[in-house]
Order: sequence, then C-alpha cells, then structure tokens
Amino acid sequence: MSQQAMNGVPSRGKVLTLDNMNPNVKLVEYAVRGPIVQRAVQIEKELKEGVKKPFTEVIKANIGDAHAMGQKPITFLRQVLALCSYPELLEDNKFPEDAKKRARRILEACGGHSIGAYSASQGIECVRQDVACYIERRDGGIPSSPDNIYLSTGASDAIVTMLKLLVCGEGRDRTGVMISIPQYPLYSAALADLGAVQISYYLDEDKCWSLDVTELRRAVNAARQHCNPRVLCIINPGNPTGQVQSRQCIEDVIRFAKEEHLFLMADEVYQDNVYAEGSKFHSFKKVLFEMGPEYSSTVEMASFHSTSKCYMGECGFRGGYMEVINMDPEVKVQLTKLVSVRLCPPVPGQALLDLVVNPPQPDEPSYTTFMKERTAVLTALAEKARLTEEIFNTVPGITCNPVQGAMYTFPRITLPQKAIDKAKEEGQVPDMFYCMKLLEEEGICLVPGSGFGQREGTFHFRMTILPPAEKLKFVLQKIRDFHLRFTQQFS
Repeated sequence: MSQQAMNGVPSRGKVLTLDNMNPNVKLVEYAVRGPIVQRAVQIEKELKEGVKKPFTEVIKANIGDAHAMGQKPITFLRQVLALCSYPELLEDNKFPEDAKKRARRILEACGGHSIGAYSASQGIECVRQDVACYIERRDGGIPSSPDNIYLSTGASDAIVTMLKLLVCGEGRDRTGVMISIPQYPLYSAALADLGAVQISYYLDEDKCWSLDVTELRRAVNAARQHCNPRVLCIINPGNPTGQVQSRQCIEDVIRFAKEEHLFLMADEVYQDNVYAEGSKFHSFKKVLFEMGPEYSSTVEMASFHSTSKCYMGECGFRGGYMEVINMDPEVKVQLTKLVSVRLCPPVPGQALLDLVVNPPQPDEPSYTTFMKERTAVLTALAEKARLTEEIFNTVPGITCNPVQGAMYTFPRITLPQKAIDKAKEEGQVPDMFYCMKLLEEEGICLVPGSGFGQREGTFHFRMTILPPAEKLKFVLQKIRDFHLRFTQQFS
C-alpha cells in the first residue's frame, strides 16, 4: 500500500501520462535522430566501457553535420565570431582588418554592443539588409526588401513557423500540405504536430529523382477528396535524394502552384551544394520574377536558407532566414507577432549568417584564404559525390543515382525475401532491419529509407557524403562487404 493511501488519501497517478498527453506529439517521427541513432550512441558507450565489437568506432553517416564529420570551420567566419564574443580581441593584431570591421558593424547593431543581448524579433536590421543584398546579387538584380526577411533559428524554425500560419480548418476543410516522397522528415513531423494533412507526391527514381507536374496533379486531385490542399513544399537541391531541379521544372511547378492556388515553400538550404556537370541552382524567386508579373505579383511564396549546410556547415549556431513574397500585409503582421513570442533567433547565429551573405570581397585581406577554403570544401564534396555513386553502383543489389547536389546519397537496395520475412517476424520495417544489422556488425550508422518515405516495395538508405575521403572509401567498402554478406545470409 502506498504512503498516501495509508494516510487515508487515495493514491493518484501522474498528471501527465501517455494516455492523456497531446496525441499529435505521439504521431511525430524524426528518423534522422530515431531509434537507430539512439542505438549508435549506446554502442559508443559500450565501446568506451571496453565491450569488444568487430569495430573500434561508430561512424555516424546519418546526419548532415559537417563539422562532426571532420570538416574544418572557415577561418574568417570563426575570426569574426570570436571578435563578437570577446570584443577585447579587437585590440589584437592577429586578426585581419576586414574581420574586425565586420565584427564592429555587428556589435554596433547589438543592444549594449553585445551579442549577449536580445535582438529585434525579426532579426538584426543590418543583417536583414545584408541578406536582402545577397538575394539581389544571387538573383541578378531582382529587388529584395529587408522587411520581407525574417531571420530564424536554422531554416527548420522558419519552416515550422510558416506551416503554423498556413494550417486551419476541420475535417475535409483541414489544410493539406504537399511534400515530396522521399522527404526530409522535418516536414512530416511538423505536419503531424500541427494536425495538418500530408499530401505525398512521388519523385521519379528512374529519372534521377526528378519532379513531374503530372504527379503533382495526381496527388492534389486525390487529396481534394479529403482535405483542402493549400501548400506545396519543394526541397531543391533535394534532401535525401540530391537532385537539382532544372529551370524548366521550376517554371512548371510555379505554373502549377498558380493554377491550383497553392502557397509555395522553397527549401533552398543546399543552394551552394551543386556538383553535377550541367546542373545549376536556380532560385524559385528568380524564376518566378523572370516569368513576368502575371506570376511574380500573384504567387505567394516563402523561401528558406541556412548557415548549416553549403561550405559553412555551421549547424550548431542555428542561423537561417526566410524571405516572404506576395504575403498579405495583414498576415505579415500576424507573422511578426508570432515570431516575437520567441523573442529572437540566437544572435551568434544571426552574426554568422551576416558573414555568409556578406563574405570577404576581392579587395579585402581575408579574401584569398576564404575563397581557398570555400573552394576546397565544395570541390571535396563534389569528388565524394562522384566516388559514392561510382562505388555503390559496383555492388550487385545496390543502385545509386548521381548525387547532383546537397550532401546525401539515397541508394536503392534489393533485399532477399527471407530478409523481408525475418524483419516482419521481428516487427521491423525491412530497411530498418538492414540498417540496424549494419550498425551492429560494422559500426556504421545510416538512416533507413522508410524514415523518408519511398514507393511501396522499394527499400533505400540515406548516407551523408561528409566523411573525409579516406574514411568515406572505408565506409563504402564496409557497406559493400556487408551488403554481399547480408544477401548471402538470407538467400
């Protein structure tokens, strides 16, 4: 008998239980940090405690975390951040003059000249101006206004905020949001959390994961039976699939969004990560404005960028921005109110973003080193993209599309029927069973394709191309050996 019950007070359970918590939260799944990663962390602890394994380290190729995989920070970015964090270093002659100039400008825009102060909710004014200038340069002079820029805690935060604004209605009137399959699980997780309806459209694996408007039309027409489709999300360059959309494809998508009266969300965080010959990044905004006023004055859109990817890889600083286009002015007031509840995005992240959009110029002392480091990172990624595709395609039972951009490969794996049956027996999805076995036997952590979505009956995994070249070759070789062994074992 419990103490309370003994004192004549009936014992009561917890106030918050699995049965009475928010049901939407229970539906949220985020594979990139799911059960497989939790097991990887556990294995790392076991290795530290001296447990014998057939490997000496766990290689986490599950997440696009460049620095964790050994990529070195860009000198200029860190110099300015050091100066902003500890302004006494401004007196130190080890730091180049352009780094000091950037740091002074940022500090002057901060309350009490400190990056420890809150900023305006929409982000520091001068940073938003620099973002607008960057977008204008990128898009060949198409105007951008700092009033339409919202700085955010990584792109993820802005994406969730935007979805929050867009979701409404009940039953058949509930907002439907179109997302690609395979997709980055932030989208499905956010939609589950908000109780919105996910509308899946499939990318064409046989055509290098390209997007076809016929498939968008199929998806939207089917969805109209049970929800109100209002939003179309695009990831370009693609995650997890690494495709880069052609200009023609983007035009087709914009026309489709206008015809179907959809709000466009363009996730463009990998815009500098384009490797394939003949592939080029086109921003949705640039294409929209080049299509003329019939589109550029009517199609509502938000586009997103981040400091976490490209050549920077500064995930931990949580810097990002969103630009809104053709948004109803009254809704914009509501958006500004919504972001003000969180006070502001992290100020060090805002400072970092400022350097990304306003890097050293040719006449400045840091330019040569900056360009050398930037080029080295992107060249290495391009080489690793090529290497990954090449090696995977030599393995019977693995087929891999070219990694045109971003930082992942999403190869298709053929699994023997016996393995599929064994997985079902153990209550696991077949590609989860495969990835879990790979982790236990080789110490390599990947994310199963089922965490991103895939066509029924197909199996994949997502792997980042971030490990250093030598380690990447080692990982690819290990996966190759494992796949052959796995196929043998279950044939």
